[in-house]
Amino acid sequence: MNCIQCGIPFSLHENGYLYIKSTEDLSELSFEFLGESVWVTEYDGYSRLINKIENVRNCSSSSSAALSSKKVLPAFTVPVQQLMVRLQHSETVSLIQSGSLISYLQPIIELQKNGDLFGYESLLRTGGEEQISPGILFSIAEQSGMLSLLDQRAREAAIKAKKEHLKQGIKSFINFLPSTIYNPDFCLQHTFELVRKYDIDPADLVFEVVETEKIENISHLKKVLETYKREGMKVALDDVGAGFSTLEVLKILNPDIVKIDRQFIDHCDQESRKQQFLAEVMKLSRELNITVLAEGIERAEELEYCRTHGVHLAQGYLIGKPTQQPSIPKELVK
Repeated sequence: MNCIQCGIPFSLHENGYLYIKSTEDLSELSFEFLGESVWVTEYDGYSRLINKIENVRNCSSSSSAALSSKKVLPAFTVPVQQLMVRLQHSETVSLIQSGSLISYLQPIIELQKNGDLFGYESLLRTGGEEQISPGILFSIAEQSGMLSLLDQRAREAAIKAKKEHLKQGIKSFINFLPSTIYNPDFCLQHTFELVRKYDIDPADLVFEVVETEKIENISHLKKVLETYKREGMKVALDDVGAGFSTLEVLKILNPDIVKIDRQFIDHCDQESRKQQFLAEVMKLSRELNITVLAEGIERAEELEYCRTHGVHLAQGYLIGKPTQQPSIPKELVK
């Protein structure tokens, strides 16, 4: 990863010049050699551009590419396959570039305080009439080399939603992808500047490692979490019990909040295996002074079991669904 991946990628010009960096000879594909492994050809229309790129892919597996409206080599290139994905999904790419994203808010309540409102999780959505699912959005971003940019845009949308919809004292849970933050001291400055710009109390923000992220470098994640904490923010681990978020990881990372994976909450009032896991989490959380959140609660029996066994926070459709305007949680705790 490098800094340019966090910025605005080059524009997709319908007419212009295609630059290819390759050690292969592309002269038979009507490319002009410019020196230092750089080739250029003019194109007219997306269909012809895609055809040229396909031809390049067929003869060179390690090339990179860039587009320009003028015959001037752009400052950087991307792998040819990433450029192809950007062309094939140009509308989605434009959406990511423009930052036309919003956050839906799902309520989180305090189980040990009569169901008082604790905060909301910000969930990424696209604006406009036709929604693109977050799964598809992040998949295209990953394939096109724009994951860092999308993750940054998502954090920005969540911070704006906090400013516009939530009063001070109400927590805002904001998802992030640790793999897009190669240097937390540098990469998170944009986020911290937004927090200052919108005059948000850092203590109201909880940055949450998302469920889809596979963490291989625990020491790197620890550094990322420590950077957030240094700015006065809270950090959370999602899906404890699934994927990388094992109980051993909690001892290493010591987050402020852990969210128990839905698979351990579903019918936890009836299944002894899940009850044993919850007991282990609660024991460790007391030792480490970690707040525990049960997510995915859809039944009153699940909520009551979590409450009576000391779980601090709860989230799920039973309490409230994600909405653009923050909904008031149902009164479920007596």
